[in-house]
This record gives sequence, C-alpha cells and structure tokens, in this order.
Amino acid sequence: MKPWHHATVTLAVCLLAASGVRADDEFSFDSSEFEKKPLQLDGYLEIQPGRAWLNQDGSFYKLNYYNRGQRDTLDWNTTVLRVNGQYSLGITSVNLRGYVAAANDSLGSSNTQRFDEAYISFKPDPGFTLDIGKVALHWGKGYAWNPVGFVQRPKDPNDVELARQGYSMAVADIIHNMDGDLKTVAFTPVIMPVSADMNSDFGQQGHVNLAGKLYLLYKDTDIDFIYLGTGSKSPRLGIDFSRNLGSNLEVHGEWARINDNERRILGPSGVMRTETDDATNYLLGLRYLSENDMTTILEYYRNGAGYSEAQAKDFFSFVDAGFRQFENTAIDTMLAKAAMASQAGYGRPNPMQQYLYLRVSQKEPFDLLYFTPSLTTIVNVDDKSYSLTPELLYTGVTNLELRLRAVWLNGGTGTEFGEKLNSSRLEFRARFYF
Repeated sequence: MKPWHHATVTLAVCLLAASGVRADDEFSFDSSEFEKKPLQLDGYLEIQPGRAWLNQDGSFYKLNYYNRGQRDTLDWNTTVLRVNGQYSLGITSVNLRGYVAAANDSLGSSNTQRFDEAYISFKPDPGFTLDIGKVALHWGKGYAWNPVGFVQRPKDPNDVELARQGYSMAVADIIHNMDGDLKTVAFTPVIMPVSADMNSDFGQQGHVNLAGKLYLLYKDTDIDFIYLGTGSKSPRLGIDFSRNLGSNLEVHGEWARINDNERRILGPSGVMRTETDDATNYLLGLRYLSENDMTTILEYYRNGAGYSEAQAKDFFSFVDAGFRQFENTAIDTMLAKAAMASQAGYGRPNPMQQYLYLRVSQKEPFDLLYFTPSLTTIVNVDDKSYSLTPELLYTGVTNLELRLRAVWLNGGTGTEFGEKLNSSRLEFRARFYF
C-alpha cells in the first residue's frame, strides 16, 4: 500500500472512532469514492550531496584531468525532481515521466530537463495495449545486467534501481491466457525509427528498427524469446527465463547472440581498428530470501562483446604513455586518441568480459525498525579487481527515504577498478515522495 493510501485509511478510521461508530451501527459505503481518478500525479524530490576521492594514478583520472590541474577530491550536490503523471479517458491514457536535475560540483554546474517517458496508450481490450511515444522497456530477467535488453538503455550496475530514459517507439502488447501447462502467451512487437532527431544515440541513423518479444508462462516458468532485426544495429537473438524453485529461491538467466558485432580496439601503437565477429552474452543468477528477511542476489555475467584483459591493458598503457608525452612536451595527441577510444567502448561501465555480482541486504537487523543495511560487490573475474559498496537505508518517516552509501574500488595497475577515475566515494541521498 502506498504511503498516502495508508494515511487515507488511517484518517478514515480515526474519523469513524471520533464520531462514535460502533461495530453494530449501520453505515453506508460508497465505492465510487475509491475509484481510480482520471488524473494521477506522484513523484519525488531528491537531494544528493557527495564526495569522491580521486585516483590520481588511474588512467581515467589522467585522461580527464591532464589539462585541468591536479586535485585529490571532487565534491558535488545534485537535486533531482521526478514527476509521474497519467490522465485516463476511456480506453486512452496519456503517460508522462519527467526528469529535472541541477548538478553542481567543484568544476562547474549543469542542468537537465527531459521526459524519460511521454506516450499515449490505447487499451480497447484487456488483452491488447498499444503505446506510442517515448517508452522505457524493461526486457530481461537479470538484476544488474540485461544481455537481452536490445531496445532499452543499459542499467547502471552500481545503482540498478535508477529509473532510465526510454526511446521513441510504437509498442504493442497482445496477451492470451489459457488453461493447461501453457498458461499465458504474449507478443510484444516494437517499431523504433532512428534519425538525427529521434533516437539518434541508439545506432546508425536512417533506419526503422523492428524488434519483438514472445512471452510464455509454462508450468510456472517465465520464458521470453527476443529479437532485433537488421537496422541501426546488427541483428540479434535472445532468450531469458525465471523460475521459483521454492518459496524463497528464484533462478533466472539470459542468453543473447549478436551477429556481426563491431568492437573498436586501440592497439599498442595507437591505431584504432574495428573487429567484427559474432558475440555471445549470457547471465545466470539467483535470488534467495532467508527466514530472517535477508535477501541475497548472485549473478554471473559473460560479456562476449567486451574487451579481453590484454586489450584493456593495452588501452591503459597507451593512456600512461600519452600522459608522459603531455608532461614532457605539452602535446596531447596520444591522449586525444585515447579519449576517442574511451568513448568508443573502453569508458563504458564494466566493458570487459566476465563479472560476478553479489548483493546481500538485511531488513531491520537486531530489531532496528525501518533500517535496511546492504553490501554489494562487483568483481571483474579476469583481472580480479572489484568494487565494494556498503549502504544503509532508513524509511522510518512517511514519504521520506534516507540513504547513506560508500563505494571502494580496489585493483592493481592495469585492472579495471584499479584504473577508474575514483578510488572511493561517499554519498548521501534524501528522497521526498509526494
């Protein structure tokens, strides 16, 4: 039950008590008062200050700060307003999810205003829905990564619950329920154009991309078959599943095949080349809830489209050489090439090939009401570097959520987490829901 619904029920009970209503008294109940209203609005205001301790020996620090002056820390303060709105009229609804952010740090400030979602939905039948506009899809069963999320923006594994921006598209849901082992069949076709003015960051422009998902509920197992046709990206196929093995244990997995995957590789001499091959990505995970409300999520992710350990080390070595060149000659030619390589793939979150994700959270330990501590780690299996994120969440005040989170990165020279921009980070978040 949402907090404001809980407050409404509580207020009603108090009013009845104050008016002296007894259990044997007669009173009327008007269900129309609780019907869904045409206009619904909700959202939150978030304030997030924080500090990062910079990794001055890391390649990404050298790449970002070689011409800015040296510094040990970076402080920031971000204010975010998210508003969700829906207006329903008959079979039609207008859905909006707005995002406004003001960010200030030690180097400057920026402002962002956009709609993460803005679409019209038509539902003439319970088994058919058509959405047209900017829509954020959520394909895949993985918690930290989604190899089959072909037509959605990737998650941030360090903050997987962060809402993501959608793409402009037309997407339908056609659902059929039946008796027997096969309980539900649903088909979700997607049409997504890409041009200079629409979805320009998805891939090559000048294409109308076709994608689809076939969902089956078979003997209590959720299964999806997913497809993206040739267009702005190379064609790809995927399958995912999720099943409860017991009341407290769920297993899930994803598998994706990407044909003609292009990977931009920076060689030791600074020459960029494009390597094209077929890549296989997959994920296997589980979620376990213990009797004392401890939740454990464990996932293994194989990114066949990622960089090998040797390729990553070549990139880090090239950045180091470019930084030395700049120190000695003030020429940044090599660093400019490295910056292009970073944008082409090396700078993405988790750009390498094998990862483990583990998150453990405990609800109200030692009878500490409204507190939920958790610990998350992401391990690069190839180079053995890792991140460690302890977190404390407090929800004891109605419509207020407080979170304190720290991040430590650990790894040697030439490893993913050892070369990151930050060596550690501390942030606080206050989120006010309305």
